[in-house]
Amino acid sequence: MEYPTRVSFDYPEKLSRLMLLIKTFFGFFYVWIPHGIILGLYGFCVFFAVFFAWWAILITGKYPKPLFDFVAGYARWTVRVYSYWGLFFNDKYPPFSGKE
Repeated sequence: MEYPTRVSFDYPEKLSRLMLLIKTFFGFFYVWIPHGIILGLYGFCVFFAVFFAWWAILITGKYPKPLFDFVAGYARWTVRVYSYWGLFFNDKYPPFSGKE
């Protein structure tokens, strides 16, 4: 069975020690302030998308594709921000999108 979403991380050859220090001491300011504000608003919209999707699934028996893509984009973006800020083998700054 093919799952609609996957999470995978490639182990990098080398990580920057300078970025480790910057993320450790200043990560909140340059990661969570810009991404946190936007993800907070996005999450608020996702709440309503999940509510409407629940009703659509209850009535039609199918998850509407646009709502699924919207919620999956939020999950992708959130995982990228957490993996960057949480020092999980990633030195690339997360993009401001939920696209693949």
